[in-house]
Amino acid sequence: MFIIEKNKNEIFSLPAKEIKFNNLKNFGTELAQKILKSIADEAKYPADIAKELKVHEQKVYYHIRNLEKAGVIEVVKKETKQGAVANYYALTEPAFVVKLKDLEPTQKISQFKNESTYLEPFIKNGKLDALIVVGSPDPHGPDKARSRDGYYGIDLALFLGTFLNYVPEFNVKLDTDVRENDLDGNLILLGGPITNKTMERFNDKLPIKFENGSIKSTITNENYPHDECGMIVKVKNPVNKDKGILIVAGKRFAGTRAAIIAFLKHFKKITNGNAHNKNIMANVVEGVDLDSDGIVDDVEFRE
Repeated sequence: MFIIEKNKNEIFSLPAKEIKFNNLKNFGTELAQKILKSIADEAKYPADIAKELKVHEQKVYYHIRNLEKAGVIEVVKKETKQGAVANYYALTEPAFVVKLKDLEPTQKISQFKNESTYLEPFIKNGKLDALIVVGSPDPHGPDKARSRDGYYGIDLALFLGTFLNYVPEFNVKLDTDVRENDLDGNLILLGGPITNKTMERFNDKLPIKFENGSIKSTITNENYPHDECGMIVKVKNPVNKDKGILIVAGKRFAGTRAAIIAFLKHFKKITNGNAHNKNIMANVVEGVDLDSDGIVDDVEFRE
């Protein structure tokens, strides 16, 4: 269980534990609250808590016993002090919740319930377990390319957030900051191989890849040369078969935009796999400008 709070443009969260209503009395005194705050960041010995709070040691032990019975605190280590064993106490969770009624379904998350397995292993047990890599906006690589795709990483991160029970600080790196030890984990790569050099390292291993200035499908042997073409590919990580790689990329900026739009607006269709082989999680899309304003705002699936 987690408690989540949105403050302006940031989301904060803490793991939480449910406690029974009748255990609320253990939080009722000022001293009990001070004890809990004292051990919120590090485990402490009751005698040390008493010295810190400048109260009699027996008063601290009284509250410690009650809080331990309530499941709010626990012994996390033992040390020998002056011939006796000293118990060090810490919170069982950094936050606690009392439910006054049963939980209700959250439509925002449950609407994709059947499709959420597509995001494994990138999201596991409601937690993000992947490094998101976007191209650097600074000139880099042989082509001295600058990436404009990082902007779409925000939309992708917000979409992934709907599947998370716990919302961490998203683990994002520029391709220029990625090191060898990052490559054997779960990776979500945004942008094509010219602007995202991490994507380039895996390009040749993909069922749909970038080749000779086009998107090339090894499934249909088709080439997709238009700038508005993009691809969404999910494969096992060639470096570590227990991990996965998810690629959302386009031939150019407009193609990456098309791939992101497909991921956000047509996610269920993406989870059905390639139109010609549903066992391969790889799609090609082409962006379309429905309102004729010069900006891609929807997509058509090519395969």
